[in-house]
Amino acid sequence: MFRVAFFRLLLSLVLLEGVISSAHAADKKPNILFLFADDYTYEAIRAFGHTDIDTPNLDKLVKRGTTFTRAYNMGSWSGAVCVASRTMLITGRSVWSANKVYDQTDKEREAGVLWPQLMAKAGYVTYFTGKWHIKADAEKAFHVANHVRAGMPKDTPEAYNRPLEGKPDPWSSTDTNLGGFWQGGKHWSEVVADDTIDYLQRAKQQAQPFFMYIAFNAPHDPRQAPQSFLDRYPLARMQTPTNYLAEYPFKDAMGCGPSLRDEKLGPFPRTEFAVKTHRREYYALITHLDQQIGRILDELKKSGHEDNTWIFFTADHGLAVGHHGLFGKQNMYDHSVRVPFIVAGPGVSKGRRVEAPIYLQDVMATSLALAGAQVPEHVYFNSLLPLLRGDAKLSAYPQIYGAYLELQRSVTAGDFKLIVYPKANKLRLYNLKKDPFEMTDLAGDVKQAGKVKELFAQLQALQRTLQDPLDLSAFTPK
Repeated sequence: MFRVAFFRLLLSLVLLEGVISSAHAADKKPNILFLFADDYTYEAIRAFGHTDIDTPNLDKLVKRGTTFTRAYNMGSWSGAVCVASRTMLITGRSVWSANKVYDQTDKEREAGVLWPQLMAKAGYVTYFTGKWHIKADAEKAFHVANHVRAGMPKDTPEAYNRPLEGKPDPWSSTDTNLGGFWQGGKHWSEVVADDTIDYLQRAKQQAQPFFMYIAFNAPHDPRQAPQSFLDRYPLARMQTPTNYLAEYPFKDAMGCGPSLRDEKLGPFPRTEFAVKTHRREYYALITHLDQQIGRILDELKKSGHEDNTWIFFTADHGLAVGHHGLFGKQNMYDHSVRVPFIVAGPGVSKGRRVEAPIYLQDVMATSLALAGAQVPEHVYFNSLLPLLRGDAKLSAYPQIYGAYLELQRSVTAGDFKLIVYPKANKLRLYNLKKDPFEMTDLAGDVKQAGKVKELFAQLQALQRTLQDPLDLSAFTPK
């Protein structure tokens, strides 16, 4: 009897050793910390040299990692561009494929093919906090989900059509009584950081690697931040964008007129005073967000996980805030379709910049590659590991596609971008290398007729590949 009991004890110890060894093997997989912002244009990080903004913590991340300077969102079937961007992100599907499953995203979850579920199958503990804004149940898609937020904090009518020169401003971005980001008693960006720090502290004792999807609502409007952050940006410090316009000539035909919510935030026609005021509040909210990111990165270092954690920072799309006479993200200009995209982690080159074009949703495929996870056939986007390792000089995307409803299309290839406004029968062509602010339309230049024809053909080819429902075959630009 004693020998049987001893044998069982020995067997238990062997099995326990196997479990411990498996845990150690699993721990060798890198952790993934995905930091996701909302309405964050590519230019709004000081380290990039585009604008006068304070982002010390993101600047440090730029120095310790690799930046993809041409990261794009593919577009949207909805005025809420973040819905399309986030659905693409969580499913890995291209824009029109994601549109088809949007109302049935919970079926994707039930099939176990959402991003966090694929990471879980690869041995990861999955965690979420912040803005979700897709139809799948976040609490069922992740092992843990805290403070799952809606698309934006609740705003008030006073936040629109402002400020008007010579009149009192009805809105205060620092008044905590207006709710919004302060609904619940603490600024939502601080809540997200608190949640993340709490989980990192608990993860110290965790054998399995973690996948953390940290989704800030900032810097989406209503653009509210503590007074000390607003004080950093006196109006005298703010500048109007180089491509500022009082009114965009095709705003109505492209769906960006006064009826669009984002565009109603500022008065029509635009004024430099209004643009500077909104940019001031935008920058203050970004600097406050940067502080929360710094808190998270400090806690990651304290947790002991920093050396084995890949950090990704990006956003769901950009924002105009006065560029081209526009305020929102529902346009094909770089300020609205391009986002910051920073990667830091084990073996990632420091201070490097990669100019090859990518889509922000490539972060999904990249993390799956790092996890050794199975990638479903429907995933359109690509791992960035070859580019990060220097194994490939060319992007997986010779052309970048862009779309907004049935009202706008674009294709970017090399130095050129072609924008199509079907409702206005209008083309716009820009040389991005010579004209990065997209101010000089070359579509009417006879010398560029060949380039227009070439890009239009490439756009139509992309439409076929992506099953774009808009038929441009009869398009006849004026």
